[in-house]
Amino acid sequence: MMYLAVNEDQVTPGVVAFFIVAALGVTLFFLIRSMNRHIRRIEAPSEDELRQADWERRQKAQARPDTKEPKA
Repeated sequence: MMYLAVNEDQVTPGVVAFFIVAALGVTLFFLIRSMNRHIRRIEAPSEDELRQADWERRQKAQARPDTKEPKA
């Protein structure tokens, strides 16, 4: 059998490490894709809706002067 001389200063990760890194990359791709889908489904109120809700809350507070306006 023939043995190859290995330089101890030169280390290579090998094929197994390549497959692990490739698997992590593929997993990361699918995780980011799933995250983007979930973020797109979030329905956040727009600025106009927030202003309208604030205006309605103030109108209710003015209609009932005996109660204090809730702190935000």
